[in-house]
Amino acid sequence: MAALRRAKRSEHPAPPAGTGLAVELAGVRRQYGRGAGAVHALRGIDLALPRGSYTAVMGPSGSGKSTFLQCAAGLDRPTAGSVRLGGTEITGMSENRLTELRRSRLGFVFQAFNLLPSLTVEQNVLLPMRLAGQRPDRRRATEVLGQVGLGDKGARRPSELSGGQQQRVALARALVTRPDVVFADEPTGALDTTTAAEVLALLRSAVDTLGATVVMVTHDPVAAAHADRVLFLADGAIADTLPRTSPARIADRMRALTAPAAHAGVAA
Repeated sequence: MAALRRAKRSEHPAPPAGTGLAVELAGVRRQYGRGAGAVHALRGIDLALPRGSYTAVMGPSGSGKSTFLQCAAGLDRPTAGSVRLGGTEITGMSENRLTELRRSRLGFVFQAFNLLPSLTVEQNVLLPMRLAGQRPDRRRATEVLGQVGLGDKGARRPSELSGGQQQRVALARALVTRPDVVFADEPTGALDTTTAAEVLALLRSAVDTLGATVVMVTHDPVAAAHADRVLFLADGAIADTLPRTSPARIADRMRALTAPAAHAGVAA
């Protein structure tokens, strides 16, 4: 943790010049199927997230959280509307170009860690560079592992680490390419309370110290309280936003959304 706080912002190249926005969604809709059986997962999302910000996305089951993340990260294509990442329009990109962008300019942290058991910790961290066709930079791997408190674990296998340590490796992997945005999908869902707090503090420090941009889907008000802003979805639309606030206030807002959110026909 201390190593991450000591990292210097100047060691990382500035983001490309442009709007100063990391994520932009304009009129984004996502519909599955047609006619009476159509599922309207997103119903016109307009959103602009600045670089160096930390946004938590919450909502009742079926509110569209996962679809939002998938469309914002270029993992799914919206039915209508526009998505820009780091100033680059991705909506009409070919699948090959999208794959290249995700590998080189986006980072991902998932609940299940998604580490390859046959690779060492260092090799897992360097995987995005290899997949993007870049020369693996072992010094960079050592740097980011040190920032997440695992500088001495590079030669270990994931199976030799605790769950919290594996999620730290996943975070190091997400940061290794200095991405425009880190997308985190329930990153603490498989962790105990203490370990979850450590991972959330690392994500917070990545924003505050390294200038990273984090978009995190979570069901946990405690996790959301680490973010600069909490975005609430309901029935595929933005229902409310809160600036950084307490878990209790976030939980109160979620309770207010839960009762009317039990509508059929909206994807989770």
